[in-house]
Amino acid sequence: MSTTAPPHHTTPEADLPVTLEDIRRARRTLAGVARTTAIEGSRHLSSLIGAPVRLKCENLQRTGSFKLRGAYVRIAGLSPQERRRGVVAASAGNHAQGVALAASLLGVISTVFMPVGAPLPKVAATREYGARVRMHGQVVDETLKAAQEYAHATGAVFIHPFDHPHVVAGQGTLGLELLEQCPEVRTVVVGVGGGGLLAGMAVAIKALRPDVRVVGVQAAGSAAYPPSLAAGAPVALESVATMADGIKVGRPGDVPFRIISSLVDEVRTVSEDALSRALLLCLERAKLVVEPAGASPVAALLEEPDSFDGPLAAVLSGGNVDPLVLQRTLRHGMAAAGRYLSLRLRLSDRPGALAALMGELSALDANVLDVSHVRTDPRLGLDEVEVELHLETKGPEHCVEVASGLRAAGYTVKS
Repeated sequence: MSTTAPPHHTTPEADLPVTLEDIRRARRTLAGVARTTAIEGSRHLSSLIGAPVRLKCENLQRTGSFKLRGAYVRIAGLSPQERRRGVVAASAGNHAQGVALAASLLGVISTVFMPVGAPLPKVAATREYGARVRMHGQVVDETLKAAQEYAHATGAVFIHPFDHPHVVAGQGTLGLELLEQCPEVRTVVVGVGGGGLLAGMAVAIKALRPDVRVVGVQAAGSAAYPPSLAAGAPVALESVATMADGIKVGRPGDVPFRIISSLVDEVRTVSEDALSRALLLCLERAKLVVEPAGASPVAALLEEPDSFDGPLAAVLSGGNVDPLVLQRTLRHGMAAAGRYLSLRLRLSDRPGALAALMGELSALDANVLDVSHVRTDPRLGLDEVEVELHLETKGPEHCVEVASGLRAAGYTVKS
């Protein structure tokens, strides 16, 4: 994990593109539209950092993420003439659904461009919320360009996912909610992509509780904020790579960057392994389905628990995860958490040898997922067979116990 502390400027609130009053106005706009999502305690995470940890469950928001807040405030602020021209957006998931529902609620026609490889459940949900979906491009950058060209050609208003004051103000309403639900909070941890959510929450929190530490978290493979903060201006990454598509953004937004560089205390990065383990923990311990981007604050707690002061609130920003991605991520998370063990052993090539090995594994309480026999390797003796095992275990300590138990039983074990 790496951390970057923004070069805090003493920027008066009036000089920022979004103010506390903007966020309060946005909250009034969202009345009856956005849910006040639950905030839940986590005994496991509280034990880990040695202080109370609360999970702000924005994964339970309408459309499954915080994006509805900003999209609705932005579209609600359009003039009658702009609304008649319709709106257009580009997104692989959360923003698409937020714009689609917000536009439908406001009686505005919406067109959403999505990349060709977008998960089918997200495409279907966007259509069901009322948007006209157009599939274009293999990556979001191509989709974004197509949406902007459509806006230029038709006059439709382009709804940016994070780089607009109204969008940032809408996302900032989450900060007001959190402070009301958890007034004792001392640290707030938020996932960061383009920066709209972190910027909005920072404005609300720092205006009302300047003593609260606000920490952003990015996936290490798409962390544009650390170099941007170091440079003092948004810097575009040459490439981005992370499973957390909700925060897979190659350049900070200009509006969020101004706020984050002035108000946010720290931006951290987390590994893919930590994201997988965090998603698994949310599912197993909190019984919450959270996408990798939404689990990024939990990943930060897992990677460096001793570096946070509590009481702490971690924002679970979204829960829209494709089932196939969830399956792969959980498998990766279990491996990262030491729940899988792969071993190679040599046995005598005689009847009953494999059955005896299975008996030892049963006694060690290891679940066999896969067994592979190799008899043709020239390195093997005439009476030998190599067995490759893939096992499910209870964790790192159990992995050690299994390997040690097999060695004690006379097997030569290679990992």
